[in-house]
Amino acid sequence: MKSSTKLILFNTGAQYIKAIITTCLSLYSTRIILDTLCENDYGIYVVIAGVVAMLSFVTNALVITTQRYMSYYKVSQTQEYLRKLFSNSLFIHFVFGLIIVIGLLLLKSLLFQHVLTIDSSRIVVAEQMYYITSFMLFATILTSPFKALLIAHENILFIVIVEIIDSVVKLFLAITLSYVPYDKLLTYQWMTAAIVYLNLFVFAIYACVKYRECSILIRVKDIEKSHIKMITGFAGWTTYGMGCVTARVQGTSLVLNHFLGTAVNAAYGIAFQIHSAISFIVVSILNAMNPQLMQAEGNGNRASMLRMAEMQSKFSTAALSIVIIPLIAEMPTILDLWLKEVPNNTAVFCRFVLLAFLCDQITIGLSSANQAIGRIKVFTLITYTPKLLYIVVVWFLLQAHSSIHVIMAIWVAIELLVSIIRIPYMHYAAGLDMAHYVKNVILPVLCQIAAMSVACWFFMEFINVPFRFVLTSLCSLCLGLSVGWFLVLDEHERSFIHGCIRQLHGK
Repeated sequence: MKSSTKLILFNTGAQYIKAIITTCLSLYSTRIILDTLCENDYGIYVVIAGVVAMLSFVTNALVITTQRYMSYYKVSQTQEYLRKLFSNSLFIHFVFGLIIVIGLLLLKSLLFQHVLTIDSSRIVVAEQMYYITSFMLFATILTSPFKALLIAHENILFIVIVEIIDSVVKLFLAITLSYVPYDKLLTYQWMTAAIVYLNLFVFAIYACVKYRECSILIRVKDIEKSHIKMITGFAGWTTYGMGCVTARVQGTSLVLNHFLGTAVNAAYGIAFQIHSAISFIVVSILNAMNPQLMQAEGNGNRASMLRMAEMQSKFSTAALSIVIIPLIAEMPTILDLWLKEVPNNTAVFCRFVLLAFLCDQITIGLSSANQAIGRIKVFTLITYTPKLLYIVVVWFLLQAHSSIHVIMAIWVAIELLVSIIRIPYMHYAAGLDMAHYVKNVILPVLCQIAAMSVACWFFMEFINVPFRFVLTSLCSLCLGLSVGWFLVLDEHERSFIHGCIRQLHGK
């Protein structure tokens, strides 16, 4: 238990360090790219990348599926079984990748003629970007099983190193972009594609050298119907769930583009740039704890699995709120400092997107628990379909000339509803104690959020000094950590953290 605790702490810490570095580099790269490309070209970049990203959810779904089964059977099955499991997973990734790329190419004419609103002078460049981005997606899909294998083995360090190098290289490309004599938008896309394929090569070679169950070559004799059925069955519903999330994000971008043009896409894209930048707080905790959570269920220890799911929800919400609450409060000031030119409505999009993200985290651990038990069909339908239907709501609201505030408020309401639905479902499917969950997770984190919100309101209302956002952030941090330690964490969780700290000191 001590070694597993230490590994969770190490992996979480490594991801936090990586995320801080990559976030800073990514945000600065965005500033440079937005300034170099201008608002309309950046809007084209966001729209084209968004069209292809609508299908990149398949990548995330397959990573989750591969990692789930590799972790679940890691202890209970033989090395040969794991090798065949990985080979079948790689085969599925390859086939899905081909299907998606072919589908994207077939949809190109429809999208450019009837859906996207792009200036006629930039149509040719946008079409070339579309082709490049489609094949980038294929490389990303093929990278997924190798990354999933690393996560299943809790080898987060190598992923961290590669992703830090990736961010450094992308910053270098953004800086040199202004000196490129060719079309800057197209050149940046070509350079980004080269990085994606290099990442595929690095992950594949390392995983094959490090782990015996990994292989680049797919042998026909390893392909088994039972494995294909098992993986695709789980992946199918996971893909539907991830697809609903991605379709809502990217579909909303397309609807906004259709009614309001590319300028609003720049503001919308920046909001999700910030969302992606801080999502490391949640992803780090989930990646560090999920392998052991899956192993606990695989070993028949459901009580331990549910306990870890509660800890995931509590830790991710508490940590995320410390960052999000002051960000929401001081968003206009932060945007002015970050960007040279802030597109209209950027602060509105950012605030609502971050608030919705926080609502989702209150029960995020229950999604991991559901993946562990493998009963995902009904869970996925009732918790992800409302997110997909949001696109229809946005379409009719924009036709009725509703404000962006109304549109984004409904986004938050749906996230909160879905988050709450997870609790009774997991009571039915896995025996979750609902009263204990509300008392141990929801009420403590709501107290923490309320305390930080009041503190931020006080600073916004009564203090007006230069760089006030620094004071707001520091106050929120101190108050959030204090309330989190004494009220959010229970005695077991405080002991867990004390044990981690003692292990760091070698005691």
